[in-house]
Amino acid sequence: MNKILGAKLKKAREEINLSQGAFAKAIGLSSEYISLLEAGKRTPSFDTLDRLASFLHKDISYFFKEKESAFSALLASEGLDDKEKKILKAFSAYANEYLRLEEAAGRRLELAPHYSGLSAERLAAEERRRLGLGEEPIRDVFGLIEMNGLRLLRQPMPEDSKVSGIFIFLEERSAAFALINSAQPPGRQAFIAVHEYGHFLKDRLEGPIIDSPDVFIDEYVSLYHPREQFAQLFASRFLMPPSKVQELVARDYGSQKLSFEDVLYFKRYFGVSTPDMLRALRNVGFLPRPQFEEYFKLDPSAREKELFGNVTEDGEGSWFGRFKKKAIPSARFKLLSRQ
Repeated sequence: MNKILGAKLKKAREEINLSQGAFAKAIGLSSEYISLLEAGKRTPSFDTLDRLASFLHKDISYFFKEKESAFSALLASEGLDDKEKKILKAFSAYANEYLRLEEAAGRRLELAPHYSGLSAERLAAEERRRLGLGEEPIRDVFGLIEMNGLRLLRQPMPEDSKVSGIFIFLEERSAAFALINSAQPPGRQAFIAVHEYGHFLKDRLEGPIIDSPDVFIDEYVSLYHPREQFAQLFASRFLMPPSKVQELVARDYGSQKLSFEDVLYFKRYFGVSTPDMLRALRNVGFLPRPQFEEYFKLDPSAREKELFGNVTEDGEGSWFGRFKKKAIPSARFKLLSRQ
């Protein structure tokens, strides 16, 4: 019981952004005592519990209720069909096996910081600064995300699925996971992964999050919870820093009009999808809306293959085309499973 109470107390304290010392001072207790409570090593008296609950605006029963498991909550989500639920059960098994392998190897991942109070733009810049990325493109975004605490599974979803990505935080095990729909093109998978990373950095305590394909479309994202708009903007700025986009265009093109082929070159440079690159160029003022709408209607696959010799949009004849029907465990999971 003490462990449940301690975890609940810590979560409630962190939700109001108070350190143990500041929290203890506010309610007239020692920081050492609060630390022992949160560690599950002390049982508070009823009077102390009442003070804690009153200060945190919680009912006393809050401290004793077992939280529904994150995967149980995920499977209870509305709108999931039997095929999707089967995939989510396999995702749960993957998460459990991943953590078992980590524990056996003694190699648990540390969590990245939990941010609050920053705009999406500032969070993207701060996280790039923390990771020492500068403004250059990220060579392996999936590996980077995973090494910073968000374990990944890329899994193809049914063609008519309303799931593009899922974020889940197992609070009791201090572990985070994301599922990425690998039926999407590689550039879009990268964007989805960073979107889920945004949830990890900011929304990890808000329960499982299922992101539908519409969340990744500018015209529809405003219909969803504000956290989706935040994660969408974070992903764009993290993958394609506006100042870097502006620098590259100004350096090589000056005031010249960007062709569709130029857009394809830039999207390959940043490792994103054509729609995501088009939106980024529009947002920094290099694509007027009529030009953006014209390019958005074009199919990039044939032109990209003609220009660069391989395709990344539809995967025809590519690595993506060969493996898009199979689940892709992360490289770190594969490494752990061989030890």
